[in-house]
Amino acid sequence: MAGSDTIFALSSGNPPAGIAVIRISGPRALAVLDSLGGRVPPRRRASVMRLCDPLDGSLLDETLVLALPGPATATGEDCAELHLHGGRALVARVQQVLGRLEGLRQAEAGEFTMRAFRNGRIDLAEAEGLADLLSAETELQLRNAQALSGGALSRMVHEWRDEVLAISARVETSIDFADEEDAEGIDPGFSNDCSDLAEKLSHWLDAPRAEILREGFRVAIGGPPNAGKSSLFNALIEEEAAIATPIAGTTRDALHRPIALGGVPFLFVDTAGLRDETGDVVEAIGIERAGQELARADLVLWLGPGGEGPAGCWEVQTKTDLVGAVESGALFHVSAVTGEGIERLRAALIEIAREAMPKPGQLAVNARQASLIAEATAALRDGGQITDPLLIAEGLRRARLAFDRLLGNTGTEDMLDALFGRFCIGK
Repeated sequence: MAGSDTIFALSSGNPPAGIAVIRISGPRALAVLDSLGGRVPPRRRASVMRLCDPLDGSLLDETLVLALPGPATATGEDCAELHLHGGRALVARVQQVLGRLEGLRQAEAGEFTMRAFRNGRIDLAEAEGLADLLSAETELQLRNAQALSGGALSRMVHEWRDEVLAISARVETSIDFADEEDAEGIDPGFSNDCSDLAEKLSHWLDAPRAEILREGFRVAIGGPPNAGKSSLFNALIEEEAAIATPIAGTTRDALHRPIALGGVPFLFVDTAGLRDETGDVVEAIGIERAGQELARADLVLWLGPGGEGPAGCWEVQTKTDLVGAVESGALFHVSAVTGEGIERLRAALIEIAREAMPKPGQLAVNARQASLIAEATAALRDGGQITDPLLIAEGLRRARLAFDRLLGNTGTEDMLDALFGRFCIGK
């Protein structure tokens, strides 16, 4: 991602559409408007222009354009926008013409946001929130992503960093004047302030993680072959996604289906039937993967014999519609055929998943952010347990470094490509 290049991409939905927006960012962005329209329109004002192919003068489109000089733009660079009529052929032709212009190239995935980060328009925590915003499918995901992308966590981190800087200044002053005859020694308030801030940070480590919000509450359905796992899976997601037959061993691999229930994101997993021995190599692989899925799940619906499921599972008796079915001591009794008990089970799943999700107004941090908050917390706790001002100063330095890494001010090169690769082209 060469920052000196001028990049372009379709940033609206795939055509056909009423309007197709092509974004251009980089040092030649405004010159593109002159090349296609013969002039650069008034800055920051929507203007109608006839855009033509510089090669032969043929009309491309008569449309609205925007000239947006940097650095007060989304990327911090000169930008331009072409608000074209949204036909496939037109969009393809304009992109082809742009690709022929000197110094222009198609943007890579996430490159606009990468440039915004590089140019200080957003920090890393805001960029991560923006990535979540683009993939949000439920109201819970949307609220958390909007808070992160809007800088809620970043503002909090800046406040924590300012507190650490204030304590650090006092500690450094104490160190500088330690040799004075009238020096009173270490102020016990330093340690108390470190402990108080560590306690404040620790509450963030007890909160739900953004991963469960992004990926959904993971529910795996497990049990022996022909226990009704696939039928229950289909009934819960209200879709014939899994093949359900009376033949044992029909399900050979784990089947995943993300779905929202009651506004809560879920990931349901149908697994292969568990049994001790099988002569089928493919089934054996499926059984191994089933065990892995049950271990990863936030909750397991166990359709096997009572007491044999994983710790914390919900025991579910299926096929209650069959003649002669005897009610067991399972927590739930359901029939995928008649629908008996399905709504009760679904309601219980929504309730437990909602408890695992962030509460209204509560911000969920991801694993990377939580790890750095934990580093800062540990450093501050160390400072709260010692009286040597030099050691306290070192703990405060470590805490500041963790905050800087959280915001992307240092030590982030190893994960930037992975983050911005989550974005679509044009964002």
